[in-house]
Amino acid sequence: MILILSERLDDTVDLVLPKLRRRNVPVTWWDSGDFPARSRLTAAFSAGGHRITLHTEDGPLDLSTVTAVWRRRPTRSAASANVSEPTHRAHVDWQAQFLLDGAWDLIPARWLPSRREPERQAHNKIIHMARAASLGFSVPETVFTNDPAELVPAYERAEGRLIAKQINSDSFTVDGADHRTYTTVLTRRHLTSRHLLRHEPVILQPYVPKAVELRVIVVAEKVFAAEIDSQASRTAREDWRHYDDDRVRYAAHELPGDVRRRCAELVASFGLTYGAIDLILTPEGEYVFLEINPNGAWGFVETRTGLPISDAIADWLAQGESDE
Repeated sequence: MILILSERLDDTVDLVLPKLRRRNVPVTWWDSGDFPARSRLTAAFSAGGHRITLHTEDGPLDLSTVTAVWRRRPTRSAASANVSEPTHRAHVDWQAQFLLDGAWDLIPARWLPSRREPERQAHNKIIHMARAASLGFSVPETVFTNDPAELVPAYERAEGRLIAKQINSDSFTVDGADHRTYTTVLTRRHLTSRHLLRHEPVILQPYVPKAVELRVIVVAEKVFAAEIDSQASRTAREDWRHYDDDRVRYAAHELPGDVRRRCAELVASFGLTYGAIDLILTPEGEYVFLEINPNGAWGFVETRTGLPISDAIADWLAQGESDE
């Protein structure tokens, strides 16, 4: 049995499900946001051992039968709407998450990308930058700081070509509207308001010239690389996540053997079975590491390049389950 943990509107899951069904693999797709409001979970212990049963809208599932878990994008546990008082809801959510965490740790299954703790560690940009450097990746001279005194020296070292990024990509609201901060190229005007830096830590890096940007997807030992011609677009030039698909070209990219090996080693070093790595290929042909997202997006890579990532994920999940 394969257990997929993700929100119900996750189009990425829809790319993999048909591949699993063609392999005649039993699958349960469940979102932990349904718990405890619309699902039930029981962990029972006795001298003979324990049983853990999840009751979903599709019926009961004995979690001991689960051989692989794909923790894609599940939402957080949520109390029933009948629990309306805010502190009561927070209490229920915490108790539910506590039970779920314990149940997941007891499942004798393989996980993609991993259980929560390895993913949490790998997602931390400070940690994975240090790990990448130790594995031999070329990395920009990077400063993580909220010290205003660090800004001018970093700007001067970068010879006036300095960028700022969030330490953790996160959306927030401005005047009630959803807002997201992208890579920002700093100017001298930013230096005059450097005192504001003390309020929130940021990442400072010299701007790295780009021939193309790369999204590298690692599924266990398989490595897929896509090049993103972000420099063809004024909108996406500084950050390809602005998505200017009318101008930006996507294509499969053949990585040098040493870079391919380092990508697989970086993912494995965190105990992950999946990772999305962002690199820059400079005009001089150097591959520069930016970051790894242990649960980063890959659907757009497959759609735009034809790289068989969904097949690799289905193969990994179905190991030992399929006759094919």
